[in-house]
Amino acid sequence: MPYPEGHKLKVRGKIIESAAQAFRTNGIRDISVPFIMKGAGLTHGGFYAHFDNKEQLVAEACRYAINDTISFLQDVADQENAAPKINAVIDYYLSSYHRDRTEMGCILPALSGEISRSSDEVRQVFTHELERMIDFISNVAKVDTAIGSVLLSTMVGTLVLARSVNDSKLSDSFLTAGKQHAKELIKT
Repeated sequence: MPYPEGHKLKVRGKIIESAAQAFRTNGIRDISVPFIMKGAGLTHGGFYAHFDNKEQLVAEACRYAINDTISFLQDVADQENAAPKINAVIDYYLSSYHRDRTEMGCILPALSGEISRSSDEVRQVFTHELERMIDFISNVAKVDTAIGSVLLSTMVGTLVLARSVNDSKLSDSFLTAGKQHAKELIKT
């Protein structure tokens, strides 16, 4: 009996979602295709019916994760009644909630260190998605992309450091200082 129309696309989407969650939590190198497929509720034998290789999946997972992050942060901005709306985005992005939930968080702090050692295909997709994220941040902040780049860099760097330490007070202090500095950037 044949699969219903759209089945293959739906399965591919489940694999990409599983990969994005796994990569956000554990990075690229330490995650295997069988682990990703298990996370999607599938056996690893079906992977190559959807992707040529893991690198292609990494690229697709980056696309998916940035779309997911932009959509979520747009909702955060839309729910903010006070101006500037970017403050709500900064407050969420640099919150302990976001810091502690890597599996659903922004993929930029999770993968930026590894991407530099990835294939050109992955780096090209990551670069494009990073540019989209800069544009999003710049638009919400109502600043040019040069300031938007600095703002996003500040937010990502702050989150990387806050996630890296095992001292909760130090981690929280990074988040507090990062929020303050990020908000100062958009006042100019």
